[in-house]
Amino acid sequence: MYCYMTSNLMTLSCNFYCYRKKKKKINPVTNKSNNIDLVFFDMDGVLTDTISSWKHIHDYFETSNEKSVELYLKGKIDDLEFIKRDVGLWKINDEFVHIDIIRNVLNKVNLMNGAKKCMSFLKNHNIKPVIVSAGLDILANRVGDEIGIEHIYANGVLNDENGRLTGEGLLRVELTNKDKVVKEIAKDLHVELERCAAVGNSCFDVPMFETCGVGIAFNPGDKCVRKLADFIVEGKDLSKLIPVFQSFV
Repeated sequence: MYCYMTSNLMTLSCNFYCYRKKKKKINPVTNKSNNIDLVFFDMDGVLTDTISSWKHIHDYFETSNEKSVELYLKGKIDDLEFIKRDVGLWKINDEFVHIDIIRNVLNKVNLMNGAKKCMSFLKNHNIKPVIVSAGLDILANRVGDEIGIEHIYANGVLNDENGRLTGEGLLRVELTNKDKVVKEIAKDLHVELERCAAVGNSCFDVPMFETCGVGIAFNPGDKCVRKLADFIVEGKDLSKLIPVFQSFV
């Protein structure tokens, strides 16, 4: 599913149909705050050193979902159908694989450099980190455990009583509508949106930027996310975010 267009989504995403042409315009937060209480992190390419958790699985099975990508971005199929088409490719001898195979493949994904140091800074300053990702929850939950993030929102795949994939998915975060989840979480945690920040690396994170008081492009991979970010942090080291956060403490 998400974020697998060719070998490199980030450099190619703007060559595909732009989903923002069909997306309802978001009214950006205009009342900026001097403080941050909540930070929303994308996972793939931000908290983890992989372009996409979905792509990571596709690479293992030597499969591709490029046809589905174009249909999804044009609104021809929805998120659940996108997931279903992805999972439908994860078979061995024409049978769906066991969930443990997916888990083992994702266990090989590394954390982004500086992730633990960045999270320690946030926690020491009473700033709550949250994962909002259209990636796989198996990886998101592992990342949350390793770096101490309690609130995790990501998508999943379903398995039967024997542990085999069913071909169906669990949708929590729409790839092109992360703003919806951000608003819900901020409301639940009683935090004003202007006191929220979002960290992402692709055009799919722009709705989070527009919804939060601060948008931070981390190691950005396309022009859209660069253009609409308040801050740009180059390189694969999350500790480089600390000076940005420091200015809001």
